[in-house]
Parts: sequence; C-alpha cells; structure tokens
Amino acid sequence: MLNPPYPTISSFGYEIIRDHILSSILGKHEEDVLYWAGKELARKFPCKSQEELIAFFADACWGTLELIKETKDGRIFQLTNDPELLLVGHRCFRLEAGFIAEQIQQAKGYLTECYDEKQVKQEHVMFTVKWDVKERIMNTIPTE
Repeated sequence: MLNPPYPTISSFGYEIIRDHILSSILGKHEEDVLYWAGKELARKFPCKSQEELIAFFADACWGTLELIKETKDGRIFQLTNDPELLLVGHRCFRLEAGFIAEQIQQAKGYLTECYDEKQVKQEHVMFTVKWDVKERIMNTIPTE
C-alpha cells in the first residue's frame, strides 16, 4: 500500500486545534471570529446546491448535516456529530453557522444569518437560518 502524498490529520489533532488552541488564542472573541471565518471559508469553497452543502460537511468531517424544515424565509438544519463534542460542552459551532449562512446568502441573494443551538440530550446541533427578503445583497446571482 502506498503512503498518501500528504499526511492526514487525526480527529485528535483537529480537536486540539479547534477546541483548545483556537479558543485560547481567540478568548472571548472566539464565537464572533469563528462565525466570520465560516463565512469567509464559504466564499472560498462555494456550494452550488444544498446537496453540495451537506456533502461539504461530510467531507470536512464536521458531521452529518440534514435539512429538517424549510419556510419562505428560512431553514432549519440538524447536525449530528460525535456526541462527546456536545457533552464536553466547550466546542462552539459558530464556524459551521457562519459557513451555512454565507452559502445560503449566496444562493438566495438576501442578507442571511444562522444561529446554532446545541441540544446535548438529543446529541445534535440545530442551525436556524433566516434571510431577509427586504435586504438584497448586491453582486450576487441567486441560484435558488
């Protein structure tokens, strides 16, 4: 068997960076910075459909993202991940929320925000996405 052309990072290594180093560096600004980092990441890795968004989460090992509900001005997604990440209680999911918000903002062409809520007992995170049809984003070509 051939070695991969690049080393892979273990989930433990990712956890160290995401849950300990970043929170230590960012301190009280962690949630805000991660949200905006997620938005920037979405601009670098645009998803052209909801299916691509869901696939990105799987490819990035962020967990299993599932659309639960859709309304005229929003969506609710559920993220299932390693239950230990929720039980420990220190991981915030603002990076993922920012990523979702920007992907949907680009798809819809309206100002969009996403709020995350850990549901520890159910072992998942809920993302509530809302867009404002009165706030068109310039320089976007909606795909939905």
